[in-house]
Amino acid sequence: MPEKLSDPREYQKIFHWAETQKDGAIPSFATRKNDPYEYQSGFNNTFESEAIPGTIPRGQNSPRCVRFGLYAEQMTATAFVAPRHVNKKAWLYRARPAVAHQGFTDLPDNADSESCFLPLNPRVHVSPTQLAWLPFDIPKSGKVDFISGLKTIAGSGDPTLREGLAVHTFLCNSDMEKRAFVNSDGDWLIVAQEGVLDIQTEFGMLYVQPGEIAVIQRGQRFKVAVPDGQTRGYILEIWGSNFQLPELGPLGANGLANARDFLHPVAKYEIEKEHWEIVYKLGGKFFKSTQQHSPFDVVAWHGNYVPYKYDLTKFVNVGSISVDHIDPSIFCVLTAPSRDPTAPLADFLIFSPRWDVASHTYRPPYYHRNAASELMGLIYGEYAGRSDEFQPGGVSFECGFVPHGVAYEEFKAASENAPPEMQISKDAVAFMMESSRPFTITDWAWNSDKKHEHNPKMWDNLVDNFSQHAEEVEKLLAEGVKKMGLKNGQ
Repeated sequence: MPEKLSDPREYQKIFHWAETQKDGAIPSFATRKNDPYEYQSGFNNTFESEAIPGTIPRGQNSPRCVRFGLYAEQMTATAFVAPRHVNKKAWLYRARPAVAHQGFTDLPDNADSESCFLPLNPRVHVSPTQLAWLPFDIPKSGKVDFISGLKTIAGSGDPTLREGLAVHTFLCNSDMEKRAFVNSDGDWLIVAQEGVLDIQTEFGMLYVQPGEIAVIQRGQRFKVAVPDGQTRGYILEIWGSNFQLPELGPLGANGLANARDFLHPVAKYEIEKEHWEIVYKLGGKFFKSTQQHSPFDVVAWHGNYVPYKYDLTKFVNVGSISVDHIDPSIFCVLTAPSRDPTAPLADFLIFSPRWDVASHTYRPPYYHRNAASELMGLIYGEYAGRSDEFQPGGVSFECGFVPHGVAYEEFKAASENAPPEMQISKDAVAFMMESSRPFTITDWAWNSDKKHEHNPKMWDNLVDNFSQHAEEVEKLLAEGVKKMGLKNGQ
């Protein structure tokens, strides 16, 4: 039985999941003690699960008669002839197939959501300015569920092009009641920031708390309950790709997000002969169909196209143990490839508690300009390297090749003092949604009263230290010219 946490922030105060194992003094456990569900572990495995033992047919997928009169239904997520290592599918054995519905009708446009991020769309904006948003407000009145509370911040491309991405926030205060959702455009990586997400899927249940993420893939039906009421988080949506673990390269076999720490649901069915609404997102537009039975009537299933969750406190940080910062790719939890093999469509990175011990090294992030678009959020705690206005539930954004780095005071302190042996990002987890593609900003985010700009005055006092050495430099140059037998400038 799950335990109620005496401190709801208990898991936010650990340095790493390993602390929960008490140095082997207690039996190990894979989920937080207040998580009510069971899971199967692994990443990109082929799984199977039966709520009633003996349901899944053996030796074939679609027999003439499935046990208990169930229907066999296949969900195919890739081309039928896709290579085996990327072929995605699942077989579901259910009381009524998904085809049993009463047709589709249009839903009103959600003016706060967006899918077309091409600059020809007048509802999106391009800007090189470093932008940020204070935490978005969760509605306090009325009933707003997970889908109704969807707001889009930024993105690139268009789902009909089958390559692109979008970043959303969700701001909700009530459960989805007799209402399910299916995203026909792409995969959703959901980041819980405030409040628990109790997610029911066709494959079973996922309990996702702040500090955990869930991935619901294209075409998979789900609904979200919010037992804490006030709930907020982020979504990274990708089109034309699936999330995968980044390659480890010279790290070898272990590190970063380990495959066995990804958890998949076990079958749990619901037989209800009641009116249900299924909301479909297609091409960024919303539609609905109705049916007179629960969409979660799957008694058993098998396959490798299955939703999953991951606890970010299990991430195994790696880094330099001698000198200099390593590129932020070492913080990558999941990546989604693009058609360009040298540049991912999207990376999901986290900055979580870790030791910092490099010597003779400038400790803060070095001043840099890079090709990637970077959108950051803070799940909990405080994050150094951003302004005091970077708060849990907020957002910070920088487009490609815009210069960024810390203010002079931090540069000066880091240059003058030896870097200490220290724990950084203690009691905090921040994330970055990064892409090789340029982002445009939606009307909703652009016009939000939460938006503010990084004030470039913070870098005004980056003094020109070089000019203080003018006499020494001139002397050295003169000596060099003299040795070569040349006059200065010739």
